[in-house]
Amino acid sequence: MSASGGTKAIVAALAANLAIAVAKFVAFLFSGSSSMLAESVHSVADSGNQGLLLLGGKKAKREATPQHPFGYGRERYIYAFLVSIVLFTVGGLFAIYEGYEKIHDPHPIDAWYWPVGVLVFAIVAEGFSFRTAIKESNETRGSQSWTQFIRSAKAPELPVVLLEDFGALVGLVLALFGVGLALITGDGVWDGVGTVCIGVLLLVIAVVLALETKSLLLGESAGTAEVEKIKAALVDGDTVTGVIHMRTLHLGPEELLVAAKIAVQHDDTATEVANAINAAEARIRASVPIARVIYLEPDIYNPEAAKADGR
Repeated sequence: MSASGGTKAIVAALAANLAIAVAKFVAFLFSGSSSMLAESVHSVADSGNQGLLLLGGKKAKREATPQHPFGYGRERYIYAFLVSIVLFTVGGLFAIYEGYEKIHDPHPIDAWYWPVGVLVFAIVAEGFSFRTAIKESNETRGSQSWTQFIRSAKAPELPVVLLEDFGALVGLVLALFGVGLALITGDGVWDGVGTVCIGVLLLVIAVVLALETKSLLLGESAGTAEVEKIKAALVDGDTVTGVIHMRTLHLGPEELLVAAKIAVQHDDTATEVANAINAAEARIRASVPIARVIYLEPDIYNPEAAKADGR
């Protein structure tokens, strides 16, 4: 996985979640808090998320084969989709079920200092993980807002880790809220309410991630800036006089397919056209390095045919 895949952020999140999961389970055993149990499952699910993201990154590095001639770059999208659908959904549904049970059969929280202490520790640990994800994201986010970055990012790992860490921090605050009210009022129902809120939060994050990774799986084009760079690189003003139409497709986060029909002069020789195509491919790769698979078709530009083609 490349640096843009956010490996450092994934490893930081994995280390934090493993430590937090153990602490939360211990706190649950001593206190009997359903919020702590839900948060324990949440952290285990998050650890599984990072494991799947790392596995997807490793599998995506495999060389292309005759059966998969464009490589395995989309493995990263598949594993990110599994993270959003399976683990977040399972964690969310479990939390809602556990909260429902606690609301209908409330019981006081024992050894209150365990859940409170662990939740404070977890907030600090998740804060460090979230900070790492933000730092890595800022290296590629540019001037985009966070919403735009999550929606337009072609590498799925950073948006997943960002939303995961954000959800974890909000979930911890909800858990602290539920435990705190249960301790203050002596009514364990509040612990269940906090648990249900955690479950709803996880399901919302699951839906957002599922929609974004589904779009990546279906196949997204290059960003607007990259498309303009490719078009500018194609035309040399001599042999290649224009772009009749062009299609781009991400084969993976760092691999782009470019297919274009380019306009050439009607009296150019085959050698001149071939040399112009080779030069155009070199310019594209220099301008947009992730454009690794390029197919160019020369044609005589016909305005009526281009209009009928919808380009």
